Amino acid sequence: MKNSSRRGFMGKAFGAVAAVGAVGSLYAMKKSWDPLPSVKAAGFTTIDLSDYKIANKMYVEGWRGKPIFVMKFTPEMIKKMEASDNKYKKNDIARNIVVDGEHFMVCIGLCTHLGCIPAYRPDKENFLCACHGGMYDFAGMVTKSPPPRGFDIPPFKVVGKTLVLGEEGPEYKKMLATGVTL
Repeated sequence: MKNSSRRGFMGKAFGAVAAVGAVGSLYAMKKSWDPLPSVKAAGFTTIDLSDYKIANKMYVEGWRGKPIFVMKFTPEMIKKMEASDNKYKKNDIARNIVVDGEHFMVCIGLCTHLGCIPAYRPDKENFLCACHGGMYDFAGMVTKSPPPRGFDIPPFKVVGKTLVLGEEGPEYKKMLATGVTL
């Protein structure tokens, strides 16, 4: 009788140790599959648009390892976008983000042709991609091929005067629905 109770105790103790070991192993496996804190932090980037006071000046931010172009439009640029003879009018106006009455262009700063980083030319109010000569207007729409489409717009949400990149707000969802961005 004594051997039987001792054997039962040893079996239960071994089972408990095995269970604790299994739980520890599963926890370690889960932790190894979770994204690193640096990756989680790169998921969302906030941009305070009140810091961009100079119009027609290109600012470059970073989001998920990509350059993000941010530019405040001048009143003349807005008039050009609204002009009836502007063949890009529909997309230029739709691409423009209005925050607190000010108009901004925010886009991923990579050429949609081969991924080069185009240069902004403030005197001509356009972008030139030196790789293959593609050109974009100041709102990010293609004016000279080979780029197949305008600059892509990162997912964003407007919160007051702040733009949260990486989160889809109603303004971004409208751009997706109308085909302004992919």
